[in-house]
Amino acid sequence: MAERDPGLDGGEIDWAATRRENARAIDRRMVDLIASKTTDMADGPLPLHKSVYIDEPRFAAEREKLFLSEPLVAGLSGDIPEPGDILLFDAAGPSILVMRGRDGSARAFLNMCTHRGARLVEESEPWSGNAKRLACPFHAWTFDNQGALIGQPGKAGFAGCDIGARDLVEVPCAEHLGLLLVRADPDGDPIDAAAHLGDFAPVLEQLELHRAVPVKRGILKADSNWKFALDTYGEGYHFKTLHASTIGQTHYNDICVFEPVGRHHRVGFPDLSVGKNVGKDEADWPETDYGGVHFLFPNTVIFFGSLTPGVFFTQVFRLFPDGVGKTRCQFAVYAPFGIIDEEYRATCETAYDATAKVVQTEDYRVAAAGYANLLTAPDDFHVVLGANEIALQAVHRHIAETIGMPLPTERS
Repeated sequence: MAERDPGLDGGEIDWAATRRENARAIDRRMVDLIASKTTDMADGPLPLHKSVYIDEPRFAAEREKLFLSEPLVAGLSGDIPEPGDILLFDAAGPSILVMRGRDGSARAFLNMCTHRGARLVEESEPWSGNAKRLACPFHAWTFDNQGALIGQPGKAGFAGCDIGARDLVEVPCAEHLGLLLVRADPDGDPIDAAAHLGDFAPVLEQLELHRAVPVKRGILKADSNWKFALDTYGEGYHFKTLHASTIGQTHYNDICVFEPVGRHHRVGFPDLSVGKNVGKDEADWPETDYGGVHFLFPNTVIFFGSLTPGVFFTQVFRLFPDGVGKTRCQFAVYAPFGIIDEEYRATCETAYDATAKVVQTEDYRVAAAGYANLLTAPDDFHVVLGANEIALQAVHRHIAETIGMPLPTERS
């Protein structure tokens, strides 16, 4: 993968040791917060007028400035590991095919025949496959896996037409640190992946996403604005109440380490075992596995962690709007360093099933009910993001800045 991904140059780095070192640094901060019975805080609460979530013009700006203009995660390198592999990416708006060419490079094209606009791949997300060429189901125009038109039945009928023999329409695509990034606009600028990640790159690099092998993926849905659903990923304030039978039993409630890096961030939630280190000399602390929730602006959440010591998995959530009041979450679980055996595969599948159930029946349940209430709430109603919900505040501020629309903290 390294030869296809210019962002990978850490062949001599012991990433496992790097993760252990970073895990220890995070543990120090968590122990301090537990001992102080507090959490990382913003300067104060942030009231947000309900229009942040229900306003159609604001949503239109988000779709234009975020989902059609920002680099978006279409998948990981492991989703298309071999030449001819194809990944369907519809969620941003236009239907897009991300393909691994015969030269090993990843490219993205509109899923549209250049003859009469028919879809080349008619399946629905999530879908992937492998093909040396794609034939249009309408008139059999055929394209190779680098987008070139290589077959045109009735070619004589298009003689003398300058646009009668067009290759596929390419959209900006970059492969960097195991991420497949796409800008869903064929007229958009090329993607500068290094600039997009900025100083967040080393945080992601240690996850070795280029080694991740897909295990299971699917679609989660929420009857809410996409930001209302996204808000459920960035705070541990709800663990004890909403997730009382799962993470609420294993982790501290309302304690979070927040590490902002540009528009991206990392959050960590301490499990109960970390509290046993309070008052102990650090030399006596047990070694812990690295883990955490990594937010990649504008809509991607990457969780890296272990089920049991040394048994890791990677979960990727990508939230997309399906209108102002609907959310489609592309959820996938990966084996971070390859599938060791069938028992490990089954463990990763179990992690997918358990997480999907919790997110769908708990997080997205309350998001949908809350969003429905916002639609009928008084005109001057505001939600309030507490100072303890610091990651949520940061995301909303960055979205507002990117779309050029101030947050309506007062009634509009």
